Amino acid sequence: MGARHSGREAALQMLFQIETSGADAEAAIALFWRHFEGNPEGREYADAAVRGVAGSLAKIDACIVQSSANWRIERMARVDRNLLRLGTWELEHKTDVPRAVILDEAVELAKSFGSEDSGAFVNGVLNQIADKLGRKDA
Repeated sequence: MGARHSGREAALQMLFQIETSGADAEAAIALFWRHFEGNPEGREYADAAVRGVAGSLAKIDACIVQSSANWRIERMARVDRNLLRLGTWELEHKTDVPRAVILDEAVELAKSFGSEDSGAFVNGVLNQIADKLGRKDA
């Protein structure tokens, strides 16, 4: 497993923790790494992602709502919602990572942690978001 993949997995878990416990980003990061080891590069990526998502949550959620027809964000499964948040942040801020990689990683995590339908749902919404953000593969 690559460093960024492990970083995304850790970020998803921390985002889930923030949402379920109400902890702030810094507390969630500290608690997570106190209990789990991680690849240093993956850890750096995870921490940046969690801080980035937490710092622009309202903007990210608005983007998700605009791209997910007939789905209110609070009705989405928690795993799906947090994967969409992570993927949206990456699409907007990690321009060095190809669109296809971001979407593939999100779908893989959705298949691992979400429901049977999570992969397709996450893929569809993130494709819409990537298009709206003008992210194209080279």
